[in-house]
Amino acid sequence: MSFDFGTSTYLLMNLAFGLVAVAVLWRWVRKLDWRAFGMATAVLLQLTLIFDNLIVGFGIVGYDASKLLGILMPVAPIEDFGYAILATLLVPAIWLSLGAVGRKDRPDGE
Repeated sequence: MSFDFGTSTYLLMNLAFGLVAVAVLWRWVRKLDWRAFGMATAVLLQLTLIFDNLIVGFGIVGYDASKLLGILMPVAPIEDFGYAILATLLVPAIWLSLGAVGRKDRPDGE
């Protein structure tokens, strides 16, 4: 197994999107509860391991092998796990940026 980072476009896409998104949302990313982030990431990575392997294994989703690093877990490419990590980082940061958490004007009094 050899790694050619020049053709690993799924990895590069993950990194490029992730860096831009984190840079834009950095103000809120810093405010995240890192323990909650770690637990959510662990759960989402386990779900990704299960369901991505099902959809790739059954042929529902396919990838251009020349654009993958070649590390499979067991049939899902490792690049798929980047989406799960970004989701657990960016969804709460977006939530915070929209002011949906901790608003004092909420009708339920919280």
